[in-house]
Amino acid sequence: MSKPSAPRAVLFDLDGTLVDTAPDLGHAANLVREGLGLPPLPLRDYRPVASAGARGLLGKALGITPEHADYTQHRERFLALYRAHLSYQSRLFEGMEELLQRMETRGIAWGVVTNKPAWLTEPLMQDLQLTQRSACAISPDHVARPKPAPDALLHAAALLKLDAKDCWYVGDDKRDIDAARAAGMHSIAADWGYLGEAGPIDSWQADRIARTPQELASWLP
Repeated sequence: MSKPSAPRAVLFDLDGTLVDTAPDLGHAANLVREGLGLPPLPLRDYRPVASAGARGLLGKALGITPEHADYTQHRERFLALYRAHLSYQSRLFEGMEELLQRMETRGIAWGVVTNKPAWLTEPLMQDLQLTQRSACAISPDHVARPKPAPDALLHAAALLKLDAKDCWYVGDDKRDIDAARAAGMHSIAADWGYLGEAGPIDSWQADRIARTPQELASWLP
């Protein structure tokens, strides 16, 4: 695949792309299980569903869907526990700090566009000392429709005063690629992430697949 033009900004999904949040998400899910007298599940069970938020984590932890009579109760408990342990183990993925530094030294803006609500996104970014470095952090609270709709990506581009075509969007779920395509952004599938349950990454029709943050860094000027 031909190399695209250099971006003026690179936007990242948060969970599973920029930050490995699965350990803290899984821990909160296991605390919900513990409260019900259930043993913990291994982290590897939670990783594939970590990008799906409470729905995915509770689906794995308790085998329930939002239609379940007790879902709202368990969701509120899960979110409270997760907020209390938001950044105990969550860290940038290996190689991501070097990628961010490369963009910063080259004057390429970077930001976050996530389906994580702002009341969780903002303190997590602050805890990881990313708030002042990022050009934006867009959550569903800021737009009419979450991903896979393009609203959040287009809002980010507008805040940065850029055309969508001048931005790359990097995500670890098919909905990220669908959102980027709808927004007219160059889409990059993050093969180091959680990858969800949407089928093989090669089937997502991303413009490119980055196997590691280092590979993505090599595509920058």
